[in-house]
Amino acid sequence: MSREMCYRCFWTKDLCWCGSIRPMATRTKVVLLMHPKEYKEQRTGTGRLTHLCLADSELIMGIAFDDHERVQELIRDPGNLAMLLYPGLEARVLPEGLPARELGSRRLVVFVLDGTWSCARKMLRLSPSLQRLPRLVFPPAAPSRFVIKQQPAEGCLCTLEATHELLLALDRAGLDRYPEPEQLPGLLTRMQDYLIKCASDPTRSGYRRQAYGTPEVRRVTRGADSARPMKLFAASPPGGDAVS
Repeated sequence: MSREMCYRCFWTKDLCWCGSIRPMATRTKVVLLMHPKEYKEQRTGTGRLTHLCLADSELIMGIAFDDHERVQELIRDPGNLAMLLYPGLEARVLPEGLPARELGSRRLVVFVLDGTWSCARKMLRLSPSLQRLPRLVFPPAAPSRFVIKQQPAEGCLCTLEATHELLLALDRAGLDRYPEPEQLPGLLTRMQDYLIKCASDPTRSGYRRQAYGTPEVRRVTRGADSARPMKLFAASPPGGDAVS
């Protein structure tokens, strides 16, 4: 018999993370647009944990969002300034890219595509209303600390890390207050340490005979963007915009 699941964090109840998570209030509303494959298949996906850490965030599953009532409501609301966290040649780099006077009294709503590199491109391609949104990025961050997954290129981060860096940049710009900046990276570290421990246990079926490499020395393989479950966020995308 399979173990009972927690359907908030999508881990088994004996390993549930929910009790250690403190939902944080932020001025910015983060909306995670999650690809169905990520929603149904990825226990190690970080988008769901990110959602649980942010009190007023939303998690919406789908592929195309032009006909999604809630997404369009958030975009059309005159009280919101809707932006997309996604690299591009015209993306605005925080903090200079979003002056406080432009935000004014509106609430910043940031859409985040949560899926593989190839899935994220498809989601954007099928959603012209998202393509029309101004894009927002943050200054280049340190290499991803999510070592159990291969990044498609240098500067790419998982959804949790990208959201963390976004909130740090908004805090530094005076556009938000990030109350517990240690929580998201701490949660990622605890989850990853547990998975590495399991992978190194020869009594488990998932025993890994070769240790995980560090982000600095792991080789970026050709075609990794279409084969690995990673999320792409960087201030300067490799080869320009990800959407063709």
